[in-house]
Amino acid sequence: MRADLTLLPLLALAGFAAGGGMRLLDPLLPLLAADLGVGVAALAPVVAGFTLAYGAGQLVTGPLGDRYGKVHVASFALVLYGLGLAVSAFAWDLSSMVVLRTATGLVAGAVIPLAIAWIGDAVPYEERQATIGRFLTGMVMAQLLIGPISGMVAEFAGWRASFLMLAALALVVGALLLRRTLRMPPERSEARGLGLGQYARLLGAPAGRRLMAAAAVDGLALFGGAFPFTGAYLIEIFGLNAGEAGLVVAVFGLGSFLYTRLARRMVGLLGETGLIAVGGATLAIALAGIAVAPGWWLVAVLQLPMGMAFYMFHGVLQARATEALPEARATAVSAFAMALFLGQSVGALAFGAVLHAAGYGAVFAGAAAVVAALAAWVAMTPAR
Repeated sequence: MRADLTLLPLLALAGFAAGGGMRLLDPLLPLLAADLGVGVAALAPVVAGFTLAYGAGQLVTGPLGDRYGKVHVASFALVLYGLGLAVSAFAWDLSSMVVLRTATGLVAGAVIPLAIAWIGDAVPYEERQATIGRFLTGMVMAQLLIGPISGMVAEFAGWRASFLMLAALALVVGALLLRRTLRMPPERSEARGLGLGQYARLLGAPAGRRLMAAAAVDGLALFGGAFPFTGAYLIEIFGLNAGEAGLVVAVFGLGSFLYTRLARRMVGLLGETGLIAVGGATLAIALAGIAVAPGWWLVAVLQLPMGMAFYMFHGVLQARATEALPEARATAVSAFAMALFLGQSVGALAFGAVLHAAGYGAVFAGAAAVVAALAAWVAMTPAR
């Protein structure tokens, strides 16, 4: 029986709240450092703690979702995430902030993968790509809005107010989701037990190994390679200030949002293989263009097609993750997220070394080459 998709807007709001946790600190680091009496560089464990916990928590939250219900677990995680943000607003020193931020990341990581896994249960595969696109509207809008809003709130009321603002949103949406899930029939899962066995089954299948490898390389080239260095490239090479660089990078979010509106038509027009091929080629060309850009204006222009192309490419991989292990769908999507974060960690180190040795042009050119090779490989290999 088809699930009630009226839950989708509420899940998109949950994705907005959870995705906002990644961007919340972007404009707050100088204020937080000054308040805690440390330098900005000393806050690296605060940033890394949230990200690493967000990825590592997938090891547990996926099997929990399969065992106890994906939306049920995501709802409880969102409430705990809201409480974690609220308590973090009262951190009294660097150590307490590291601990609280890490704990918050641990539960934040449950929300988006479990929501995507629920869509996998609720929607036939031929409609899944477009539905995931609708859900991702929340996460994309978080990337666009949370940083600027957080900075404006902090400007008037301090960094703690920014934490409390997002905490309130997470708690309200989490409470609404819990209210809905209490009226939902329990999910019936074919998964047995709770542990690492489902991960072994996923990696035991050739298609599962290919998907995890693609996710890791995707994370390496884009999340760990091109994306983190774009702002610094604009500032150091083209002389933009932080605010101007942020506006340029925000154009990527506009492209992503445009994709969420056009996803259904694009899936029907291109199909999965076409989305992979066109999306991957567009990403590679845009990254190569950024590598040789004569001015910041070209970087800005290329952000729009990059935003669209990224979700064309990445969205297919996410949809395939929902079908990699249907009897333990939450575990499969969580494994995909773990592979992505692992690739991101390796990519940050690898491309950081490239930057040190050969400069920004080599970083973007290298990312373009990796994405082109990945897209060609994924397009030519069977999904199942």
